[in-house]
Amino acid sequence: MADNAQGVKAVSATGMTAPPQTGKVEYYEIQKGDTLSAIVKQFLGQAAVHPKIFETHSEVIKDPFRPEDSHPR
Repeated sequence: MADNAQGVKAVSATGMTAPPQTGKVEYYEIQKGDTLSAIVKQFLGQAAVHPKIFETHSEVIKDPFRPEDSHPR
């Protein structure tokens, strides 16, 4: 993910700890042809909130209509 943010060469979490996981975590691998609104609808039940999600994550999602282009392979 670090390659997606301009000027960021590496990210390190050495020495950091996270609180225990208390809820279910779901992972989704972006597929060719996916749109952000379709992914949001699948997980949240409504696509209408996808602009806010795009705004919040614009440093890693470059195009909400082609999120697979933002996903490092």
